[in-house]
Amino acid sequence: MAAKLRKGDKVVVLAGKDKGKEGTIASVDPKSGKAVVDGVNMAIRHTRQSQNEQGGRLPKALPIELSNLALLDSNGKATRVGFRMEDDKKVRFAKTTGETV
Repeated sequence: MAAKLRKGDKVVVLAGKDKGKEGTIASVDPKSGKAVVDGVNMAIRHTRQSQNEQGGRLPKALPIELSNLALLDSNGKATRVGFRMEDDKKVRFAKTTGETV
């Protein structure tokens, strides 16, 4: 099945402790149905210092369910995603505005 949300998409959180926050998708795991969004679902992780990196208590974005995310359209509102064929190519489009993503 084609992915409705992909890496680099601007999304808004629909449910949970970060409801209403916006961010861009850093990575998607289709098998578990989760995505990591920058600045959303942050947790503190204790990290050991290494030669390349400073240690300590570092904030890290944890995965969030894809069902709790919605794509932002050109107007900055949450929208659902649909698929249609354009020139023998399957493209995603925003249901609210009808324009391709």
